[in-house]
Amino acid sequence: QVQLVESGGGLVQAGESLRLSCAASGSIYSINAMGWYRQAPGKQRELVANIRSGGITDYADSVKGRFTISRDNAKNTVYLQMNSLKPEDTAVYYCNMRVRVVGLGVNDYWGQGTQVTVSS
Repeated sequence: QVQLVESGGGLVQAGESLRLSCAASGSIYSINAMGWYRQAPGKQRELVANIRSGGITDYADSVKGRFTISRDNAKNTVYLQMNSLKPEDTAVYYCNMRVRVVGLGVNDYWGQGTQVTVSS
Protein backbone atom coordinates (compact mmCIF):
# COMPACT_ATOMS: atom_id res chain seq x y z
CA GLN A 1 0.00 0.00 0.00
CA VAL A 2 2.29 2.73 1.30
CA GLN A 3 5.99 2.57 2.09
CA LEU A 4 8.08 5.14 3.95
CA VAL A 5 11.82 5.16 3.42
CA GLU A 6 14.09 7.22 5.65
CA SER A 7 17.62 8.40 5.09
CA GLY A 8 20.17 10.79 6.57
CA GLY A 9 21.05 9.40 9.98
CA GLY A 10 24.59 8.95 11.18
CA LEU A 11 27.26 9.69 13.74
CA VAL A 12 28.17 13.32 14.42
CA GLN A 13 29.82 15.35 17.13
CA ALA A 14 27.97 17.69 19.44
CA GLY A 15 27.20 20.99 17.77
CA GLU A 16 27.07 19.54 14.27
CA SER A 17 24.07 19.13 11.99
CA LEU A 18 22.18 16.38 10.21
CA ARG A 19 19.26 16.35 7.81
CA LEU A 20 16.80 13.47 7.79
CA SER A 21 14.52 12.68 4.88
CA CYS A 22 11.50 10.41 4.59
CA ALA A 23 9.81 9.68 1.28
CA ALA A 24 6.46 7.96 0.89
CA SER A 25 5.42 5.88 -2.08
CA GLY A 26 2.46 3.74 -3.03
CA SER A 27 -1.26 4.26 -3.50
CA ILE A 28 -1.34 7.73 -1.98
CA TYR A 29 -4.32 9.99 -2.46
CA SER A 30 -3.18 12.65 -0.01
CA ILE A 31 -1.06 13.07 3.10
CA ASN A 32 -2.32 15.03 6.07
CA ALA A 33 0.17 15.19 8.90
CA MET A 34 3.83 14.26 8.65
CA GLY A 35 6.03 13.91 11.67
CA TRP A 36 9.23 12.73 13.25
CA TYR A 37 9.47 10.69 16.44
CA ARG A 38 12.47 9.33 18.26
CA GLN A 39 13.20 6.57 20.71
CA ALA A 40 16.29 6.42 22.86
CA PRO A 41 17.40 3.19 24.57
CA GLY A 42 15.20 2.42 27.54
CA LYS A 43 12.81 5.27 26.79
CA GLN A 44 9.42 5.58 25.18
CA ARG A 45 9.01 6.88 21.66
CA GLU A 46 8.40 10.62 21.72
CA LEU A 47 7.23 13.21 19.23
CA VAL A 48 10.00 15.43 17.93
CA ALA A 49 8.10 17.54 15.40
CA ASN A 50 5.15 17.40 13.08
CA ILE A 51 3.79 19.43 10.20
CA ARG A 52 0.20 19.49 9.00
CA SER A 53 -0.99 19.82 5.45
CA GLY A 54 -1.45 23.57 5.89
CA GLY A 55 2.12 23.97 7.05
CA ILE A 56 1.45 24.38 10.77
CA THR A 57 4.29 22.93 12.80
CA ASP A 58 4.72 21.69 16.36
CA TYR A 59 7.96 20.90 18.14
CA ALA A 60 8.99 19.21 21.34
CA ASP A 61 10.33 21.78 23.78
CA SER A 62 13.71 20.03 23.80
CA VAL A 63 14.30 20.74 20.09
CA LYS A 64 12.69 24.16 19.61
CA GLY A 65 15.07 26.58 17.98
CA ARG A 66 17.43 23.78 16.85
CA PHE A 67 15.31 21.51 14.63
CA THR A 68 13.19 22.47 11.63
CA ILE A 69 10.60 20.24 9.99
CA SER A 70 9.52 20.84 6.41
CA ARG A 71 7.66 18.99 3.68
CA ASP A 72 7.61 18.74 -0.09
CA ASN A 73 4.10 17.70 -1.05
CA ALA A 74 5.02 17.12 -4.68
CA LYS A 75 7.57 14.52 -3.57
CA ASN A 76 5.56 13.13 -0.61
CA THR A 77 8.62 13.81 1.49
CA VAL A 78 9.24 15.21 4.95
CA TYR A 79 12.54 16.56 6.20
CA LEU A 80 14.04 17.23 9.60
CA GLN A 81 16.94 19.65 9.73
CA MET A 82 18.76 19.14 13.01
CA ASN A 83 21.26 21.79 14.08
CA SER A 84 23.32 22.20 17.23
CA LEU A 85 22.94 18.53 18.00
CA LYS A 86 23.44 17.35 21.57
CA PRO A 87 24.31 13.92 22.96
CA GLU A 88 20.80 13.70 24.38
CA ASP A 89 19.45 13.80 20.81
CA THR A 90 20.91 10.32 20.28
CA ALA A 91 18.06 7.98 19.33
CA VAL A 92 16.45 6.07 16.51
CA TYR A 93 14.37 8.54 14.53
CA TYR A 94 11.13 7.41 12.87
CA CYS A 95 8.99 9.29 10.40
CA ASN A 96 5.23 9.00 10.52
CA MET A 97 2.63 10.01 7.97
CA ARG A 98 -1.14 10.04 8.09
CA VAL A 99 -2.05 8.97 4.58
CA ARG A 100 -5.32 8.80 2.74
CA VAL A 101 -4.84 5.67 0.69
CA VAL A 102 -6.65 5.27 -2.60
CA GLY A 103 -9.75 3.18 -1.93
CA LEU A 104 -8.85 2.40 1.70
CA GLY A 105 -9.30 5.51 3.81
CA VAL A 106 -6.84 7.06 6.26
CA ASN A 107 -4.05 5.15 7.96
CA ASP A 108 -0.85 5.93 9.86
CA TYR A 109 2.42 4.66 8.41
CA TRP A 110 5.91 4.47 9.89
CA GLY A 111 9.39 4.50 8.47
CA GLN A 112 11.93 1.84 9.35
CA GLY A 113 13.91 4.14 11.61
CA THR A 114 17.31 5.73 11.23
CA GLN A 115 19.96 5.93 13.91
CA VAL A 116 21.26 9.32 14.99
CA THR A 117 24.23 9.26 17.34
CA VAL A 118 25.75 12.43 18.78
CA SER A 119 29.08 12.15 20.53
CA SER A 120 30.25 14.61 23.16
